[in-house]
Amino acid sequence: MGTFLDARTSQNASYAGSILVPIAVINTPQLFGQIGLVTEGVTTTPRVLLKGTIGVQLPLALVGVTITIVRGTLPTDPIVYSATSTFSLSILAPQVITFSADDYNPPITPQLTYTAFISSNLVGTIRVGPESFDGVLVSD
Repeated sequence: MGTFLDARTSQNASYAGSILVPIAVINTPQLFGQIGLVTEGVTTTPRVLLKGTIGVQLPLALVGVTITIVRGTLPTDPIVYSATSTFSLSILAPQVITFSADDYNPPITPQLTYTAFISSNLVGTIRVGPESFDGVLVSD
């Protein structure tokens, strides 16, 4: 069993319909969450457990939405997790995307920063909430 060291939450929108942020540029990552975990007390085999949720309203077209988590602050930093959800033409209601990721044995610095991005392959996708990104750091 690991030892709990730190936990953080980035809560951008607490409930559905609380924001209206269009994804205006196709396939361009847009930040929706960022956390920094303090690594003091790490011994061996650190693990970061990440999870989150984001609500999007989709255009009336076949659309792919990609969630990418990086260790760092830029879309070009090391990718910890990435997944694309494809939605059909018939979906009209907002969709909630949830994810769970792990970063096993990350390089230890005084603080580990993780950033969550969303991108879409079609203009007209809108972030509507909720948006939440959580991380927990444990060490053996």
